[in-house]
Amino acid sequence: MDHKTVVVLCLAVPMLLLSWSAGPAADDIDEHRSCIHCGMDRKAYGFSRMLVQYEDGTSAGVCSLHCAVIELNANKERTVKSLLVADRGTRELIVADKAVWVMGGSKRGVMTTRPKWAFASRAAAEAFIEKYGGAIVNWSEALAAAREDLAQEVR
Repeated sequence: MDHKTVVVLCLAVPMLLLSWSAGPAADDIDEHRSCIHCGMDRKAYGFSRMLVQYEDGTSAGVCSLHCAVIELNANKERTVKSLLVADRGTRELIVADKAVWVMGGSKRGVMTTRPKWAFASRAAAEAFIEKYGGAIVNWSEALAAAREDLAQEVR
C-alpha cells in the first residue's frame, strides 16, 4: 500500500467504527424530530429526550421521562425492546435502567416540576448534584416518581 492509502484508511476506519457503535438510535432526532406527545423539539431538548423502541421494530421519540410515561401508558399492550434516555451532559442515548438518575435540585426539569436527569456515570451525576443539588436514585424510583407526577397532573 502506498502512503496515501494508509492515511485514508487510518482516517476512515475510526469514523466507520464510531458511526457503527452509535447503533440504531444514532439518528433518533432525525427520525423523531418532535416529541410524539407534546410536540417539543427533541433536538433542542436533546439532553432529556428518550427513545422507546418496540419489539415490532417501531419506535417513539419523546422529549422527556414525562412524555415517555405517557407513551408507555398509551401502549401497555406492546412489548418494549429498549428504553433509551439521553445522558444529561453528553446527550448520548443510554439504556434507561442502567443510567444513574438524579432527582430534584435547582435545575428546572422538562415537562415536570420535579426534575429527573439521567447520566451514564456516577461521577457525572455527582458533579451535577454538587452544582445543582438533587439526589441519586435508581431507575425504578425515577420511573415511579414520573408516574406519580403524571397522576397528580391528571387530577
